[in-house]
Amino acid sequence: MSAAVRRGPVIAVVGPSGVGKDSLMSALAVSGPHLRLMRRVITRAPEAGGEEYQAVSEAEFSALAESGVFSLHWQAHGLHYGISRDIETLRASAGGVLVNLSRAVLLEAQEVFGDFIVLSVTARPDVLAERLAARGREGAAEVRRRLARAEYPLPAGLRRVHVIDNSGALSAAVNGALAVIQPERA
Repeated sequence: MSAAVRRGPVIAVVGPSGVGKDSLMSALAVSGPHLRLMRRVITRAPEAGGEEYQAVSEAEFSALAESGVFSLHWQAHGLHYGISRDIETLRASAGGVLVNLSRAVLLEAQEVFGDFIVLSVTARPDVLAERLAARGREGAAEVRRRLARAEYPLPAGLRRVHVIDNSGALSAAVNGALAVIQPERA
């Protein structure tokens, strides 16, 4: 009889725009060699910048969803987002797979992936406002709207949530995240 294959958990990184999710995920993947990054499929123009993602048209996204390519997909901010079933291959060879998810799909993701951890990344409102202004992708009205959404709570019913403050040095947030991820792996 063969032993069960241990898969790494899916580690959802969530938080408001400007909180530094992508920076934290990249730094975690470097600092924790057992961690892998999952690239999302998004109906966003390839030149839009930000995270590394697979850009597709809405028609392409619909075709991928209908063909069962995604483990999870959702719509937010006028865009479609998907997580490919390739995440299972990453889980088989990693101690954990980091993925940027929307708060709205966390409960579904918890059911889909089973071994699931949420890193809820936060930062002070003044830090968020400064970061959003610095990236220059949103006008003043959109920045205000994103700051207002930053206070939205996570859905009730999540089993493993850890809050990571990313108001200061990125290294402090990385150390905080590794401290909670590594004991989870034990």
